[in-house]
Amino acid sequence: MSSPSQDSVRACLSGIHDPHTGTDLVSSQAVRGIGVDGDRVAIEIQLGYPAAGWHAALAEQVRAAVEALPGVARATVSVTSRVFAHRVQKELTPLPEVKNIIAVASGKGGVGKSTTAVNLALALQAEGAVVGVLDADIYGPSIPKMLGLEGRPDSPDGKSIEPKRNHGLQAMSIGLLIGEDTPMIWRGPMVTQALQQLLNDTRWQGLDYLVIDLPPGTGDIQLTLSQRVPVSGAVIVTTPQDIATLDARKALQMFAKVEVPVLGIVENMAVHVCSNCGHSEHVFGAGGGERMAAQYGVPLLGALPLDIRIREQADSGAPTVAADPDSPLSLAYRDIARRTAARLSQQARNKSIAFPNIVIQNT
Repeated sequence: MSSPSQDSVRACLSGIHDPHTGTDLVSSQAVRGIGVDGDRVAIEIQLGYPAAGWHAALAEQVRAAVEALPGVARATVSVTSRVFAHRVQKELTPLPEVKNIIAVASGKGGVGKSTTAVNLALALQAEGAVVGVLDADIYGPSIPKMLGLEGRPDSPDGKSIEPKRNHGLQAMSIGLLIGEDTPMIWRGPMVTQALQQLLNDTRWQGLDYLVIDLPPGTGDIQLTLSQRVPVSGAVIVTTPQDIATLDARKALQMFAKVEVPVLGIVENMAVHVCSNCGHSEHVFGAGGGERMAAQYGVPLLGALPLDIRIREQADSGAPTVAADPDSPLSLAYRDIARRTAARLSQQARNKSIAFPNIVIQNT
């Protein structure tokens, strides 16, 4: 029996579908190398997004498919991930220590946006990324409580501030700089200046992703973010009910107008399962997020249940992905994180941070 060829192995890999990108491994340029030595094959796969929870399953799927080819006795498969910086809005470049900024937004309050943002950040980290969280809700900061952060952040030079850390995340919020009960009675320009200072003066360290938890609506903070902050993509959080999706559409359209790619929609509180009898009920309606995704041509990244544990764990300072990492709820967040990052990985890469500016002068 003749030995397999690289072309036959590549053709086999082109038939393996990546559920997170929606494309095959070859089309997504995940195949980094194919080596053939007689009846043995070695394959190197590098995903453009963090997916530690899927690496082993993908490696086994590839191994089984390749070993089914004629002439292949054994296949060795290596699967890794590498996160790149991706393109942002015109005339902006990524921050020096932040490869990608993902904005988490909603059209209205009360849809679980902040809870989704912190669990998304924790899920990205669980999949292998270095992640930070910026609380952009100046009037109602909730990230310190959700992440169990206490005390004021340090300022080593009196100008910059060190991010607070818990559960492995780097985090910053105006709530860390003021009293818990202190109201922020500020006008728009002061709010937008505060956001920029929190973003630019924080000493972020080697982040693959900075998740920004936006306040609800499409006001000053959102406008500042879209014009002055290098955002790689946005995630829209909604509940299934028509009122929530109506407002979420406005947030989606806002990002479209400022040329920030919408990575997808997360439908929160999709179904409630009674903890006593197990009865399922769509308290806020059904299918709203799916219909919205279909209407605007963006993916539905996932649907999360209305579960009291999500609220209790966030209130306790240990969100679901940190408190119960192996639970079905945490696995749902991790699947959403992989899909979000995979969607971003398909955007064009930002080349501006790869090379320094070179100026040639006559001396």
